[in-house]
Amino acid sequence: MTGSLASLLTAATLVAMPAGAPPSDATSTYLCTGYTACNNAGYSHAGYASHNRTMYWRMYAGHNCTNYVAYRMVQKGMPNERPWSGSGNATNWGVQMDDITDSTPAVGAVAWWRAGVSGAGSSGHVAYIERVVSSTEIVISEDSWSGDFHWRTIYKNGPGWPSGFIHFVDRAQTAPALTATATPRIEGTPQVGVPLRGYLGRFTPAGTTQALQWLVGGAAVAGATTNTYTPTAADAGKTVSLRSTGTLTGYTAATTTSTPTAAVALGTPVRGAKPGVAGAPEVDAVLTVVPGQWTPMPESTVYRWRADGVWLGAARNGRSLTVDETLVGKTISVVEVTKRAGYTSVSNASGNVGPVVEGAVELTAPFNASGAARHGSSLTFSPGTWTPADATATYEWARDGVLVPEATASTYPLGDADVGHRITVRATVSRDRYKGLTRSADFGVVTTTSTIVLRAGGRKRGAIARIRVTAPGVAVPTGTVWARVGDHVLRGTLVDGAAELLLTGLGRGPRTMFVSYGGNGVVDKAATAVKVIVKP
Repeated sequence: MTGSLASLLTAATLVAMPAGAPPSDATSTYLCTGYTACNNAGYSHAGYASHNRTMYWRMYAGHNCTNYVAYRMVQKGMPNERPWSGSGNATNWGVQMDDITDSTPAVGAVAWWRAGVSGAGSSGHVAYIERVVSSTEIVISEDSWSGDFHWRTIYKNGPGWPSGFIHFVDRAQTAPALTATATPRIEGTPQVGVPLRGYLGRFTPAGTTQALQWLVGGAAVAGATTNTYTPTAADAGKTVSLRSTGTLTGYTAATTTSTPTAAVALGTPVRGAKPGVAGAPEVDAVLTVVPGQWTPMPESTVYRWRADGVWLGAARNGRSLTVDETLVGKTISVVEVTKRAGYTSVSNASGNVGPVVEGAVELTAPFNASGAARHGSSLTFSPGTWTPADATATYEWARDGVLVPEATASTYPLGDADVGHRITVRATVSRDRYKGLTRSADFGVVTTTSTIVLRAGGRKRGAIARIRVTAPGVAVPTGTVWARVGDHVLRGTLVDGAAELLLTGLGRGPRTMFVSYGGNGVVDKAATAVKVIVKP
């Protein structure tokens, strides 16, 4: 056995010369480098990273183009015996196997470079064909003596195109099939009018192109090939699924389908604005529907009129309702009932109008407001005339918007409580079973008079004025007061309704002192005068 092993090793030494590096000047693109990096990027090394310590077809183990390709052929079912005798250098492969070597690339075939061709080196080079994109573009995986593992795309537009292609196993096999590693999935509620969203499945190897197709009840929906689908009325009661077909040059296409959804439920229209009722709720008037808003729009709509919440019957369904005396005193509303194929029938009710009256009170002569908004005066809101003549008027007087209790006559006397406040009145003319009317008036803010209480006296070359201002309805008037003697004027501000002003530099003898109050918008102005004697 020792001798046999020695012979084997000697033979290996003689024939398994290291292959050349991959063609460095070929027109190509490197897709990845290194077992781990390539595998993480989806480019498989077919397990060679764990087996590259083993010799295949008596080739050198490790990073070596011939050992890697021999490993791939053994994986495909060939025995671990070199299928020819003689040198195992890469350049010799196509020569020894010329009966299965041609110029046609195929997935699973061996790409072969003679020694000395562009970039192949003195020992030639071999690689495994992973994909055939076209007759002028292939994707290979390869390992390299004193180099590393790669995936590479090679183009037939330069000197680096392989010398030939060796068909050890590929012609005896069909193209490998893509493998689905995850099915598509669907998110959303299976309901008419509600969009569903689909997500792609996953296939190996990487780079697979996917085409989506939505299925309803297991049948493909024409044109439904995007990542969203909105069930239609025809889909109600059926399941929805999503099929993905993966394609990749050199591989048999594969399909995978999602789990079907639950049966598509009827849609529910979305309510927008409620319906409304236009028109006056009185006898002989015609009420009409202001349609509500729905999404999607209904295909048909029925309007059901109600009086005090009770349906008036099918005979009165419709877009309008003529009001008659049977409805007097009742509130009217309408219910809008919509229908659309594939959707539930839904309804929406308007608000109430009414109660219904026999007619409306109408003025034949207007109300008239008179009187000044001044303390001690009276305000009057004289009634006009109306029809029907037996309608009656009631009055509501308000102080700053707050009703004044028991002020219910057409005339209102202004007292202390009204000073500084806005007085308004509203008259309502009403009659049983009729729509009443209202009229109002605004008399403005109530003002009041003011009185100056003055105590004045002379001083040495001066005079003093002690001033107090009073006003009905105002506890403490505010504002500015002035005192003047000749050309001497002094101004002061009321504090607690009073002020004290001392004028100096006056000539001696009897003088007249003039005192005035400027008012404050509610309290009126006032003025007075008094004699004083200025002492020398």
